[in-house]
Parts: sequence; C-alpha cells; structure tokens
Amino acid sequence: MKKYVCDPCGYVYDPEAGDPDNGIQPGTAFEDLPDDWVCPICGVGKELFSEE
Repeated sequence: MKKYVCDPCGYVYDPEAGDPDNGIQPGTAFEDLPDDWVCPICGVGKELFSEE
C-alpha cells in the first residue's frame, strides 16, 4: 500500500500504521479512509495529500 504526504505540513499517512488516534485501523489504505478524515496534524482534507 502506498503512503501519502500532507502537502501543507508534511505528515505522512502510512496505511500499515493507520491513524488509531482517530479511529483508523492499521491496514487501512488511503483510498479507503472516510471522506471526512482530515490530517491529524494540520486538519486539511484528503484532497491536499499527494502520493509519496
């Protein structure tokens, strides 16, 4: 699974780790994140992430 980087702040979403603090289980692909998921660091939406 591919990692994605938040363009504004540089946070890397790693699907192997997920985002457990926000209810996203490890193994969740970026494409499978809920539409309302936001960057846990700066709060921007998925549309501002780029493939690493």
